[in-house]
Amino acid sequence: MPVPSRPVAVVIPWRTILKVLAAAILVWLWFKLVQVVLVVLVALLLAVTLNPVVSWLEKRRLPRWAATLLVGLALVAIVGGFFWIKWASLSSQAAYETIHLDQIQRDTMNRMPGWVRHALGGNLDDIEARIANVALDFARSVGSAVVVTVLGFILMLYFLIEGAATRDWLMAFVPAAQRPRVEQTLAACERVIFAYAAGNVLTSIFAMVVVGVSMTLLKVPAALLLAVVAGVCDFIPVIGFIASSVPAILLGLTVSTNTGLAVAAVFVAYHAIENYLIGPWAYGDRLKLSNIAVVLAFVVGAEVAGVIGALIALPVAAVYPAFERIWLREQLAEDTVVEHRKIEHRKAG
Repeated sequence: MPVPSRPVAVVIPWRTILKVLAAAILVWLWFKLVQVVLVVLVALLLAVTLNPVVSWLEKRRLPRWAATLLVGLALVAIVGGFFWIKWASLSSQAAYETIHLDQIQRDTMNRMPGWVRHALGGNLDDIEARIANVALDFARSVGSAVVVTVLGFILMLYFLIEGAATRDWLMAFVPAAQRPRVEQTLAACERVIFAYAAGNVLTSIFAMVVVGVSMTLLKVPAALLLAVVAGVCDFIPVIGFIASSVPAILLGLTVSTNTGLAVAAVFVAYHAIENYLIGPWAYGDRLKLSNIAVVLAFVVGAEVAGVIGALIALPVAAVYPAFERIWLREQLAEDTVVEHRKIEHRKAG
């Protein structure tokens, strides 16, 4: 006898529906407010980095607002003063570099074999148009990064002045049983962010000095501009400094083949020294990221939010070990956290 079919009712609780709607709203808000989120994150990074200096001045009987204003003015004076003094040299070298790199690009395209052009997908005009589009997208991303940084700097001043009160206000939403873990997480994040920012500044200064001196000694055109580019690009670990080597090598080749090879050797040697000597010393043992983790974090961050996303992704990735110890110890296998700690200590030497 055939069994009569029974109607099946699918019951979805209202709580599940609300969670799905909340997730959809959060995704929609992320796409709408991604620039605002980036500004806030940049401001937090800057505020955490400069907070020890502001606290030190505050202990010298300066009001919090006065210490913050003093630190902000000092930072603007240092950066702005450098560009004000060197602006004439930088602008003339930028014009020189633009003309010569454009000529190098055209000469390379003309000497390119036909099968290479076909592999790149078109004639010289199509290839140049693609290169121009890539350069334009990069310039827009850099411009967006500059705007976000300026807005973040202004918001940073308010975070430094009112950060403690804001933190206490937000902590009131956290259940009392979870507050010790949240405090540990915030302390770990502060240590990692400060190590990341301070280490990045130090390595960028080293890169700028080394490139400036070596390019001057090798008599490469636009040595000062190449040094500034190397210092700025070095804020993106591993990949940034490699990218800054391209214009330096090309301009070195305009002098001679040996000069171009010498420039490449300088960049390769300094890149190795920074990764395995200067970097560990500058970052200390608070930023335990392998080069693989740096590249992956950079790619993901850049894909999500451009240059700023790439910079923010690195300290976020570096916070994971602390997050694992504090929040995931009970969910992970018993030996996972212990093994990860051993690997971190072994990598730190």
